[in-house]
Amino acid sequence: MAEVSTDLTYEVLKRLQDQGTRVQEDIRGIREEQSAIRGPANAAQSDVYEIYDRLDCADRRLERIERRLALNDEKV
Repeated sequence: MAEVSTDLTYEVLKRLQDQGTRVQEDIRGIREEQSAIRGPANAAQSDVYEIYDRLDCADRRLERIERRLALNDEKV
């Protein structure tokens, strides 16, 4: 069996540590990108909710107007 020197072990551990550091930096970058995306995504979702609310209000008003003018098919 080949003898493993301390220097070889040290080099392997050093490379593993460097790779771990790069992975941590990559993860940090991904988190920053995710945070940058989250704000506009939440704003867009809020806008969609606002649009639904306004459409619902307009639909209720239209139904009320139709009832008052007896334009709907219901018998009053």
